[in-house]
Amino acid sequence: MRTRIDEVTAHDGSFDVHLWLPDAGRGPGILLIQEIFGVGGHIRGVAERLAAHGYVVAAPDLFWRLRPGWQAEPDEAGVAASLRLSSGFDFPQGVADCALTMAHLRGLAEVTGGTGSLGFCLGGSIAFMLATQIEQDAVLSFYGSAVPDAAGLMERIGSPLLLVFGGSDPYIPRERVAVVERAAEGRPNVRTHVEEEAGHAFHNEAPMFHHPAAAERAWEVATAFLAEHLPVPPPVRGDSFP
Repeated sequence: MRTRIDEVTAHDGSFDVHLWLPDAGRGPGILLIQEIFGVGGHIRGVAERLAAHGYVVAAPDLFWRLRPGWQAEPDEAGVAASLRLSSGFDFPQGVADCALTMAHLRGLAEVTGGTGSLGFCLGGSIAFMLATQIEQDAVLSFYGSAVPDAAGLMERIGSPLLLVFGGSDPYIPRERVAVVERAAEGRPNVRTHVEEEAGHAFHNEAPMFHHPAAAERAWEVATAFLAEHLPVPPPVRGDSFP
């Protein structure tokens, strides 16, 4: 796969968007939305896995107004530093930056077919809110802490939506996850998936968060969801993209 960094212009400046291109050179697009740790090891690893599946992946640097290029280790010190930094994050502006990134992604020559979004933690909340504004082929939100309080906005989302939670998450108690499950009832476009024994950020491979079995199951659910709603077309013999 190839990588590059594009620049997207907002009303008050410009920010980096990290891009991963599949070996085919083109494919459906996925907006990948960061955790509070920035576009760090976990997000880059997810991007590489998605690009290996055939997707063009775009991950914007959402903390560019606070600390451009922020990356923190997902350990106790990194959590503390990231929480301090993210306390100054403008959430609505982050959603707006993701909308700009989605427009950029959709305009790339390398993006063929549909587009969707995938967010983790902070990014899971942003992915949910972005889906209330922009129709997409698939939206995946992993343990977004803002989702339970915003569950009433689910009626504004027409896109296929997958909401993933840990059932033992101390930051999103199980009763709050149940609020989301109730809001999703009767909505054919919405699916919830709860890994009951997993805590917060269980897909992140950092020792303080990772639940390997739950992460693997949830990833299988996520990739199946993408295959259904945002499929990568099979390669055409002799087809190439510069």
